Amino acid sequence: MSTDSDQVLDYPFRAPGPLDPPEEWARLRQGCPVAHVRLPSGDKAVLVTRYGDVRQVLSDPRFTRNLSSDDAARLTTNEGGSVFERSEGMSMTSGEGHQKWRRMIMKWFTVKRISAMQTRIEAMAEKLVDEMVAKGAPADLLSLLGFPLPVWVICDLLGVPDVDRDKLAYWSNTMLSLTQYTQQEIDAAQAEFAQYFMTHVAHKRENPGDDLLSDLMTAGDEGQKLSERDLMMTGQGLLVAGHETTSNMIGKMMAMLLADRKRWEQLLADPSLVRTAVEEALRFDANAGFGLPRFITEDVEVGSTTLPRGTTVICNMAAANRDEQSFDHAGEMDLTRSPNAHLTFGAGPHSCVGQALARTELQTVLTVLLRRLPTLELAVSPEALPRREGLLVGGLEKLLVRW
Repeated sequence: MSTDSDQVLDYPFRAPGPLDPPEEWARLRQGCPVAHVRLPSGDKAVLVTRYGDVRQVLSDPRFTRNLSSDDAARLTTNEGGSVFERSEGMSMTSGEGHQKWRRMIMKWFTVKRISAMQTRIEAMAEKLVDEMVAKGAPADLLSLLGFPLPVWVICDLLGVPDVDRDKLAYWSNTMLSLTQYTQQEIDAAQAEFAQYFMTHVAHKRENPGDDLLSDLMTAGDEGQKLSERDLMMTGQGLLVAGHETTSNMIGKMMAMLLADRKRWEQLLADPSLVRTAVEEALRFDANAGFGLPRFITEDVEVGSTTLPRGTTVICNMAAANRDEQSFDHAGEMDLTRSPNAHLTFGAGPHSCVGQALARTELQTVLTVLLRRLPTLELAVSPEALPRREGLLVGGLEKLLVRW
């Protein structure tokens, strides 16, 4: 009988249901924390699933984001590579360049600035709920609230016209394709996306405003030079990261909370739990997607296994978030859990710059829905929720609800 340690598993794994973890996670954490996997491209990589190992890999600078290296495993069969490989042409993806770029970006994601945005985010959420209620039940919470809110927020931040958001969403989906789109569709969409953003960057040069891209140009003029391509890649990257993950998370969070009525009732009885409930939804999310890839150019030891140089390592943060060694009753959703040091936003120097914004959006949506629609419930059984397929991010296709 073969064991996980001497066989190559096809990755990503298939979960039994839309809100359930793949069965492989627990087995690998227990018996094979450093596992060999085959990616959708056919290339081989190593998968880590334990909390300590994932945290180590994400925090150790020897594990680089240089996935365009000749030795690195390709994640997908797309000729342009995945969004991870495509981001490597920038001067700011690693080392001092990355830290400088982060410092420039971070002032737009401070708690103070996001608190100032919170009132506008709440007003937008209220407006979207008004429109959803006017349409009547059953309604798709994802397309009517979960999707438009984060797109509006990130477009506002980048100074991008709101009218373009459907186009932008399609383009960013193609950047996240594992198997969903054909090469022709991806190439066409990426050419349009790049052209759109280069035009937007040029427009911002002529007409600067109170937005992140205008601010980066001003910083560049003061000596911290970002090329037009860097500006375009920053805009694209923030748009993809800023709306895809949060849009999907709104849908998954609400599905988790409504799948077990006791959870929703607990929040209605005590709305002060919104903050810890959001953190627990982020930890408990079993449908998080691919994980974060890293590449090593020297031998490194992880979990008492020596990984040879040239290895591509996939960090599965969602599997690590259910590690019983790090979380009591890790397989249970506890809305009061605190502290909650989950790894959903990564760790180390590349942890998610927009995590304060994502938290604010999730908390705001939850607060507004608890207040406006206390009788909210799923209109289908949790098992019947349709999953998004073939993308690097996990999520649901729709979330039908009634009230």
